[in-house]
Amino acid sequence: MNTTTTLNRPETDKEECIAKCNSLLRGEISAVEAYEKVIEKFADEPEIASLQRFRSEHELAVHKLRAQVIEMHAIPETESGAWGYLTGAIQSAANLIGESSAISSLQQGEMLGQRAYADFLESPEPLPECKVLVRDTLLPMVNRHIEQLEKMNAALAES
Repeated sequence: MNTTTTLNRPETDKEECIAKCNSLLRGEISAVEAYEKVIEKFADEPEIASLQRFRSEHELAVHKLRAQVIEMHAIPETESGAWGYLTGAIQSAANLIGESSAISSLQQGEMLGQRAYADFLESPEPLPECKVLVRDTLLPMVNRHIEQLEKMNAALAES
């Protein structure tokens, strides 16, 4: 039985934190999938090293979020779900259009992740250790990716 407070919130925020962490986890799995699609397209391009590094950083984020969910004695997501399917379709279409579109699509995905992390930090449900992970590691990672993807896109537009 789930009792609530006068604010109509669950008495424990653990279940909400698990749900939010699993949502972020699906987003990170989706990011890994999107980067894999773009890396295939950029196999012989100078941007490949940065894109591979971004993918690796998202893989690390997946690992950290999974560990966080497990630490809360819950089962972590293993797939990106419907979000991943949609992201994959958009990324595949962008890849067909060209390199600049592919990079722009990744940048848009990173911006969605940035918003998800900001919303997570503003939410009252997440446990302190979850907020530390997002605030100190995951959000700064996404911010760096956005900045570097902007530079890549600008360089592609000039060439």
